[in-house]
Amino acid sequence: MPSTTEEQGPHPAGPIAVLSVEEQVLLNTKRTYEMFAANHGARLHELEGPRKLKVGIKTRDEYDVVKDLPPPTAPAAALAKKEPASKANKPLVPTMAQAEDAEAKAHLKAQAVSKVHQDTQAAEAGGEETARGKATGGMQIALYKPKGASQALTVRAGRGGPMMPKPDWHAPWKLMRVISGHLGWVRCVCVEPGNEWFVTGAGDRTLKVWDLASGELKLTLTGHISPVRGIAISDRHPYMFTVGEDKLVKCWDLETNKVIKHYHGHLSGVYCCSLHPTLDVLCTGGRDSAVRVWDIRGKQQIYCLSGHKDTIGSLCTQPTDPQIISGSHDSTIKLWDLAAGKAYTTLTHHKKSVRSVALHPSKYLFASASADNIKQWKCPEGSFMKNVDCPRAIINTIAVNHDDVFVAGQDNGNMQFFDWKTGHNFHTEKTIVQPGSLESEAGIYAMTFDKTGTRLITCEADKTIKIWKEDENATPQTHPVNWKAAAPGTEKRW
Repeated sequence: MPSTTEEQGPHPAGPIAVLSVEEQVLLNTKRTYEMFAANHGARLHELEGPRKLKVGIKTRDEYDVVKDLPPPTAPAAALAKKEPASKANKPLVPTMAQAEDAEAKAHLKAQAVSKVHQDTQAAEAGGEETARGKATGGMQIALYKPKGASQALTVRAGRGGPMMPKPDWHAPWKLMRVISGHLGWVRCVCVEPGNEWFVTGAGDRTLKVWDLASGELKLTLTGHISPVRGIAISDRHPYMFTVGEDKLVKCWDLETNKVIKHYHGHLSGVYCCSLHPTLDVLCTGGRDSAVRVWDIRGKQQIYCLSGHKDTIGSLCTQPTDPQIISGSHDSTIKLWDLAAGKAYTTLTHHKKSVRSVALHPSKYLFASASADNIKQWKCPEGSFMKNVDCPRAIINTIAVNHDDVFVAGQDNGNMQFFDWKTGHNFHTEKTIVQPGSLESEAGIYAMTFDKTGTRLITCEADKTIKIWKEDENATPQTHPVNWKAAAPGTEKRW
């Protein structure tokens, strides 16, 4: 009976040489060089099909709204030429063509009158009383007076164009206090609900509690073994939550100033955290590209919201949908349905990493910041509203208060102050590094307004905390609004 197993003979090509790891790496490097080094500078071949598809999508996106337009009406000069030279030869009874032309003109006039009535009713329903002025150079000056507000000036861009309101006047901001004490970059800040003190976390792995009125150090907390990147203080429990690059999520008892809980689950550094305003839920995000939702009453993880493809740099939570908004370094923003545990909208308008997301404290809006620009969105569906142009730089953080003062902190030390309603940059401030620091250490990593919105706290790369306030001596006469309406069609769509 033949055996079920056969002895393997020698290899037909001879003995097989066993290469060491160094020899295999060198061999693979040589093969890679031979394959790619010859045409390293050659341009990639662009396929005709995808190119036509890309051009078609751009063309449809730009011109689809004006593809089907009604035929233009004949100008008055052309109608005048068609009139007979002598009125004596004009027939007493109009012809069929003249009757149809008159009927068409009457129909267009009726449509225009109906449109004016609709616009008037809409303005009255919104609480605005609009009075048209004279048209000058294709622009119409209009006056409107909202309920409970002073008379404001708006400019109408062209006939029937969108209204561009004049920005509200805001006082410029100035430096009030510089606080030193940290031994590393200050990366995060949070003001407690009572507006009496605030907490900062830094690269020296410590948390410091400061008095908001005097700026004095009240307490230093240790426990993290890597830089602290996020702080959240509960307004319903005596708890404070901190996250850091050591993958740790800590819960501090503010009555004993000790850590009482740890939340384990992140696979890498944790960069941001946010407490839900009405639920006992904590949301964290970091380098593992996942938003993790924790039950603060225990230690359980409720959800692991996956979908981002890169580091999550910022988180926001609110009571209504979207209850969680996350911005990632993959240039996207996701709006999450907390009940379903998944994202229902992904915003892909940004071209660079989204480093900060901020909710408006009183309006149902939010903003996102990237190196390309700042964008404003409308909840709950995430509708794009407008761009806020600012000088090109890496924007690390943004903040907004109840007075519609919108601030962006950049990596080069510049702070841009905007009017939220119009996006007008009414003030620019350059931070000054403390003595002994390099000029390159002027970056602003985090900022927040206090609960009143009259103080701005910034965390900077020169290891200091700076507090800013409005200039009380500024008036609309000493610092007028230097604003000019943008020409129609010059605004960026994305």
